[in-house]
Amino acid sequence: MNMQPPSRNPASPVQMPVAFNRQEMSQILSVYGRMVAAGEWRDYGISNLRDVAIFSIFRRTAEHPIYRIEKHPRLRSKQGMYSVMGMDGRILKRGHDLRAVLRVLERKLIRSVDPD
Repeated sequence: MNMQPPSRNPASPVQMPVAFNRQEMSQILSVYGRMVAAGEWRDYGISNLRDVAIFSIFRRTAEHPIYRIEKHPRLRSKQGMYSVMGMDGRILKRGHDLRAVLRVLERKLIRSVDPD
């Protein structure tokens, strides 16, 4: 008779979805809030999937996202787990530091606030 205690790690573990932590959300929402105040962005959506967390940014609610901020933990040791993608799917910036990656969006804020 097998008298081993139940394993804490089952053979097929249930993988939790990837999510942004509180510090990451604070950095993202800081940029988002400034762009909303500038009248550039209006809505956002968050997707927590098995392999990636996505913060989608919309100019209008009914449109496709104009930017996506993605977190891919599997790329942590390679090119960096954070990326900003444009509407066309191109990677605008990728790296290990979220604050540095978000700077690509802050440049857009500087342009939108310049007086005519």
